[in-house]
Amino acid sequence: MNLSAHSLTVPGRLTDVSVTLRPGELTAICGPNGAGKTTLLRALAGLEPAPVKLGETALADLPPRRRAQEIGYLSQHAQPAWNLSAEALVRLGRLPHRTSRSEDEAAATAALAALDLAHLASRGIHTLSGGERARVLLARVLAGQPQWILADEPLASLDLAHAAALLRHFRQLADQGRGVVLVVHSLAHAMNHADRVIVLDNGRLAADGPPQVALSEEVIEHVWRVRAQWTGPATARALSL
Repeated sequence: MNLSAHSLTVPGRLTDVSVTLRPGELTAICGPNGAGKTTLLRALAGLEPAPVKLGETALADLPPRRRAQEIGYLSQHAQPAWNLSAEALVRLGRLPHRTSRSEDEAAATAALAALDLAHLASRGIHTLSGGERARVLLARVLAGQPQWILADEPLASLDLAHAAALLRHFRQLADQGRGVVLVVHSLAHAMNHADRVIVLDNGRLAADGPPQVALSEEVIEHVWRVRAQWTGPATARALSL
């Protein structure tokens, strides 16, 4: 089912933004600081009062459990209050489901393994590095096996190797038919890995389309106010300022 918003306006943050996101695609949301990226992602997750639909049903009309089963959301500023083990925290992602203990354990174990966290399963979340903690929080989302994965800057705290591995995992999830929507600041990541890029500027939709179009040098100059040039081959392009 598509995830869509029509004429989405959040006073002071978004103005008349319309998007329809499709399963099976990796979509990147880009824009300068304060452009409205997080607000758009929160609206799509049903965390802002906004006219958003999952298929033909308004998110506001979905029971909370059903919405949590369909949409997994990772906040940019998530901070666990208790020093749970990594495994216990990841298993919280299974709360929206009414499945057996063995199914829940299997889903949590798979999520930990997918993000290279199995060796940290018994560690308290407060004893982990920022990058490790960010991966555990994302594993909690993945353990819920949602159809839609909405993540706000999931690469921000990661080292090069884990960022690359996570991008590959997001690609695999999209190829399996999930909808993956990421807020990213790296335009190179968006250019090389996304199927579609949504560019926001001052709360308005500035560009929306394949990365080669939405992140053209002309769009970058207009939105980010810098002159830049793409170099390198397709799927491995770099931005030179």
